[in-house]
Amino acid sequence: QVQLVESGGGLVQAGGSLRLSCAASGTIFGGNSMGWYRRLPGKQRELVATITSAGNTNYADSVKDRFTISRDNAKNTVYLQMNSLKPEDTAVYYCSFFYNWGPRRDYWGQGTQVTVSS
Repeated sequence: QVQLVESGGGLVQAGGSLRLSCAASGTIFGGNSMGWYRRLPGKQRELVATITSAGNTNYADSVKDRFTISRDNAKNTVYLQMNSLKPEDTAVYYCSFFYNWGPRRDYWGQGTQVTVSS
């Protein structure tokens, strides 16, 4: 089992920045990915960005050039630096963890609210 604890959400004005963190604990093996998804009001959860344990990244087009995902493998922690935030980035952000091998199974954090005011 893998447990995820997120931190760093909050309220920010448009154009501002926030940094989300997510620490994974439990029994963790190599060959994994961590990432961030978000659920906008009234919509389904969508990909924001993922990063493999080897450092390969993937971003949603809507956040490229504004958000940066990174991770510290020694700490099993993933970060999301969000710059130039827009009101449409307002959502609940969820941390995810999954292995890059075997059947896909996602572990999820509890979610953290990010609100961007105009």
